[in-house]
Amino acid sequence: MKKILVTGGLGFIGSNLIDLLISKKFYVINIDKVSYSSNFYNTKEYINSRKYKFIKCNIKDKKLKKILFKHKPDAVFNLAAETHVDRSIDNPENFIQSNIVGVFNLLECFKDYSKKYKSKLIHISTDEVYGDILSGRSSEVYPYKPSSPYAASKAASDHLVSSYVRTYKIPAIITNCSNNYGPKQHPEKLIPKLIYNILNNKPLPIYGKGKNSREWIYVKDHCEALLKIFLKGKIGEFYNIGSNKNLNNLQVSKELINISKKIFKVGKKIKILFVKDRPGHDIRYALNSNKIKNKLGWRPRTNFRQGIRLTFDWYYKNKTYYNSLSKKDIVRRIGKG
Repeated sequence: MKKILVTGGLGFIGSNLIDLLISKKFYVINIDKVSYSSNFYNTKEYINSRKYKFIKCNIKDKKLKKILFKHKPDAVFNLAAETHVDRSIDNPENFIQSNIVGVFNLLECFKDYSKKYKSKLIHISTDEVYGDILSGRSSEVYPYKPSSPYAASKAASDHLVSSYVRTYKIPAIITNCSNNYGPKQHPEKLIPKLIYNILNNKPLPIYGKGKNSREWIYVKDHCEALLKIFLKGKIGEFYNIGSNKNLNNLQVSKELINISKKIFKVGKKIKILFVKDRPGHDIRYALNSNKIKNKLGWRPRTNFRQGIRLTFDWYYKNKTYYNSLSKKDIVRRIGKG
């Protein structure tokens, strides 16, 4: 049985990746520092599984090397990161420490480990490193032009990984994905926050005029792409992962309201509320994902209408998920600059 180490596996994408890996008969070691965005609810079904082990560990910790040599994973998927743009505006230092210093330590540990054992590092990044894409779609050869401290910290981590491939010949691959949505996402992010407000009869806060456009991909499609890249991807390459489907925040909000009305009688306070925009808010992200489609044969399976319905259904049936989180992390406004 092949072993996979997932960093940040108590988070949104990490826990969904663990779901996929265990279903494919991999043994998973999940390491997570257990921050506000970590949630044991996300992996509760694996607590007693023989195919799963959780270890509390920050990727900045030196004991990471001991974990690698003890468990000897065939691959490391690095999803450990601070990811919320608004939080990076309020406190950039956390992002520098996790996304740059943490990745540096991971690379140092993996460099020594990969000299003795065959393995791959898959480093998961974001489309935000490319900055505003006002027209067209950004391919893997586009220059990095990050706008927020979060995006800049992820750009730096990508460059670090790439430099270790070039200088130290470590077997690593970098992926840049568009906006994920789906089950188990922390409600500081747009879609689960809107769902929380709909379920609790609260207005739906939308930045500016709601025109900011994002490319949306269902998280399980993203995870399928990551597995495909581990199995067939080329060392040292970058792969964009996207759906080729853009929607602005206003469109997303209206779709969620329409879905909710088909399930239950919504409260009178459920309406769109425009709020002051955050500083440096990029207008549009859009990826060109032709490389992974043409080279590896991956395609997203879930269109937005299907995926957003599946997402709403999950939160509707798992209302206790919100109870496992600090309420202030759900409702407070951050990132005003």
